[in-house]
Amino acid sequence: MMVRGMELIRIDGSYGEGGGQILRTAIALSAITKKPIEVFNIRANRPNPGLRPQHASAVKILAEVFNARVENAEVGSSMIRFFPGEEGYGMGSDKSSSVSGDGSSGVRGNRMDIGTAGSITLVLQALIPAVSISGNRLEMELVGGTDVKWSPTVDYMRYVVRPAFKALGIEFNISVKRRGYYPIGGGVVHVSIEPCKKVKAVDLLSAPRLDARIISVCSNLPRHVAERQVAGALARLEKEGVKCAHTSTLLEPAASPGSALLVYCSSDYGPFIGGDAIGEKGKRAEDVGSYAASRFLEPYMSNATVDPNLADMLVLPLSLADGRSRYTVSSVSMHLDTNLYIASRITSCRYSIERVGSTDRESSLYQVTIEPTLE
Repeated sequence: MMVRGMELIRIDGSYGEGGGQILRTAIALSAITKKPIEVFNIRANRPNPGLRPQHASAVKILAEVFNARVENAEVGSSMIRFFPGEEGYGMGSDKSSSVSGDGSSGVRGNRMDIGTAGSITLVLQALIPAVSISGNRLEMELVGGTDVKWSPTVDYMRYVVRPAFKALGIEFNISVKRRGYYPIGGGVVHVSIEPCKKVKAVDLLSAPRLDARIISVCSNLPRHVAERQVAGALARLEKEGVKCAHTSTLLEPAASPGSALLVYCSSDYGPFIGGDAIGEKGKRAEDVGSYAASRFLEPYMSNATVDPNLADMLVLPLSLADGRSRYTVSSVSMHLDTNLYIASRITSCRYSIERVGSTDRESSLYQVTIEPTLE
């Protein structure tokens, strides 16, 4: 199919990990490159297939920002088409949005309500690189879930993703006005995104050895919950001989009870490693902390420069960087494989994943190489 003289890129949404990340990556790259796309079989193999509220919200806001025309951007839809606008950036203009939905979420001026505990951070994964790499500036407020399952916590975005993206020339700030937990949500986040003139290539094959840091948050719960989360994380770190440079325990407002914890280390030049966890009813606070620390330790102990979650987030911007980029990870997730494939389909970048160093399973390390096609 041809659209305005440009071929519509068709992407199978059931490829690889088959989740919402395929959609977010494809839509963001479409907005940046102005290449129209069709994504079909969206989340086809999931228990609740098709678009969920946070997926529809990501599509709607990018359509609003980039004056795009979208077909089928409704909750439950298994196929959408996204046609980036010729005029480019549109947020805040008088032009009405060309996106229709089911009313569960929507854009109102520079405020988006994702609906209940729909993940704010998953929307930001698409919004931040799309806006910045396109050379635009945006400030907006998002309402939904700040710390929910199956997505990065908002602190992971602030303390791991933000410095990593800054190293690429992509700058943003996130301030949390109110936390949002499952099932009520109601979290409020303000994000400001700065324009990126050029995405810098990175060569992250080694990085300094840094001490860990811990941030523990609870809302509408006694302070000892946050403190016990920290205690669980510290005990797990100490078992591996890993030092902790700083801990923070915070009580923050929210519409409902909840907690979250992040164990991380980062600097301007790497490494960029984090492990987060969400408190759950019936789960001991100490176990929440221990789990987050275990997620941190897996990449940290392998001397990886990037953790597995960040590894797949870096694919989108680095597929458009000014040269070849390399970084190391302790394991190769299906999300990483999938994102590399989707990026190559839209940007024609080349990529490889090679095992390096020891063949011992416990000390495995993989080198990811991404080489953009400069046009």
